[in-house]
Amino acid sequence: MELTAVILAAGKGTRMKSRLPKVLHKVAGRPMLDFVLEAVEQAGASRIIAVVGHGGEEVATAVGNRAEIVWQREQLGTGHALLQAREALAGHEGDILVLPGDVPLVRGETLRSFWQAHRQKGAAATVLTTELEDPTGYGRIVRDAEGRLRRIVEHKDATPAEREIKEVNTGIYCFRPVVFQVLPKIRPDNVQKEYYLTDAVDLLLQEGLEVACFKGENPEEFLGINDRRQLAEAEGIIRRRVAEKLMEAGVTILAPALTFIDPGVQVGADTIIYPFTFLEGETTVGEGCVIGPWSRLKDAVLGREVVIEGGTVVIGARLEDGAKAGPFAYLRPGTVLRSGARVGTFVEVKNSVVGPESKVPHLSYIGDAEIGAKVNVGAGTITCNYDGERKWPTVIEDFAFIGSNTNLVAPVRVGRGAYIGAGSTITKDVPPEALGIARSRQVNIPDWVKRKRR
Repeated sequence: MELTAVILAAGKGTRMKSRLPKVLHKVAGRPMLDFVLEAVEQAGASRIIAVVGHGGEEVATAVGNRAEIVWQREQLGTGHALLQAREALAGHEGDILVLPGDVPLVRGETLRSFWQAHRQKGAAATVLTTELEDPTGYGRIVRDAEGRLRRIVEHKDATPAEREIKEVNTGIYCFRPVVFQVLPKIRPDNVQKEYYLTDAVDLLLQEGLEVACFKGENPEEFLGINDRRQLAEAEGIIRRRVAEKLMEAGVTILAPALTFIDPGVQVGADTIIYPFTFLEGETTVGEGCVIGPWSRLKDAVLGREVVIEGGTVVIGARLEDGAKAGPFAYLRPGTVLRSGARVGTFVEVKNSVVGPESKVPHLSYIGDAEIGAKVNVGAGTITCNYDGERKWPTVIEDFAFIGSNTNLVAPVRVGRGAYIGAGSTITKDVPPEALGIARSRQVNIPDWVKRKRR
């Protein structure tokens, strides 16, 4: 049977105190809505509808082509939100999975098991529940003496006795299309004056239809994000899951609680990650690497046995097998370190290739350059690549030696095996195996200090 997922993503999220729609706030580097989309895809939904409202244009942009967009122009509650999808689901005969867009911790396998249980029961609706030690704020599951669902009561509308119930509604449902027959009958007879989706459950029960419950075993999956505190809590849970998965695969993470790895990151076995390291975006790390501490890698690609020393930032760069960077290096987009290359302390590299076994050990800026194999770039070297209007290339061929405090004014080429004298400003090409020197002759003036003092 076909499953359609409807994600309710129209809320403002007042307690977030932000202009950004709540579902676009990031958890572990990604909008929380992205996790929900991924979960329903894994659950087997062949069609996804996102109901948007506050900041709907931004939400629709973030969703892209992963879901159809339905508008809830006025945010009048969850029942009203689902009702907006009625036209889009006209003629639909399969199951409808309904869930909020602010539950980034829910797993696809949990939703799939929930859907399968709903199908087996053949119920008009199934409610996904869980038990919480502190159920404050959640709707309570009220059962009859036989354990069957009698009704769902929201926390603000619950009696003191009902508030003692620990089984709560997660806000996730499976419905048959019959739900659209009862949604128009909902009335906002509650403290919030909203059209609750829970009232649709009550109406289905009044119609004599079966409504089942499915209890989720792991309460943390159903944490809804309503404020920044809960956002931070979800962040910690997702990062813990990522770290546990990597450690199970053979990665050493010395302090998981102090290491921040996005879900899209891949790390090879026998890599060691030191504390306060950030691995973000689509970063890929090969086997046997050493990273950190205090390093940040975003959309980086590392080969095998790469070493990233402390305090190094790598963004959009690629480091081949055995390359080393840092400490305190900055590798910017377009940078490639070939096998065995080394970029050292306080070196910035941008849109450049550093060849095999070449070294830029310290205090240099390399931009728009192509450096060959086994080149030594001395301390304080700068490629002067920008003339105020355009960027120009610098080429340093194999085995060249660049003395300290050299300025290479691009466009310029240093030939194979050439040497550059320290303190030079090179504005013309240096032929292979030549010595390039471009500096003023030193002049010493005797007794200059004595005359100055007089």
